[in-house]
Amino acid sequence: MRRLAMSLAATAVTAAATVALASPAQAVPADKQQVLASWTQTSADSYNAWLSARNNQGAWATYAFDWSTDYCSSSPDNPFGFPFQTACARHDFGYRNHKAMGIFDANKARIDSAFYEDLKRVCNNYGGATKAACNSTAWTYYQAVKILG
Repeated sequence: MRRLAMSLAATAVTAAATVALASPAQAVPADKQQVLASWTQTSADSYNAWLSARNNQGAWATYAFDWSTDYCSSSPDNPFGFPFQTACARHDFGYRNHKAMGIFDANKARIDSAFYEDLKRVCNNYGGATKAACNSTAWTYYQAVKILG
């Protein structure tokens, strides 16, 4: 009987220690969908807010966002020297996180439009024929994600 009592006590101590060591599950903040939407709008403010968060991901850890990216997938990240890489990263962010939340179909067109606006903002840094070439490339990238994305 004493051996059974000691065994039960040891089991209870082990169970209590296991529970104490386990980290409590972090609840995802209720406003995750609103934050996601605010970071995937067409405006420069939306882009800048997302970029700031991307550069400080630890502050957003409880939201469990997927920050992974393959940038512009199989297309060049910087076609003809135009730096499209960050715009592609935000586009990936929008796609991956909206899909994970099950709200992708309702938001795809806006995410694609935000991508196009991001690309055009890159092109605004150029002038003349270079700007025209950049805008043409941006349009091609936008059409690709719109149709194939």
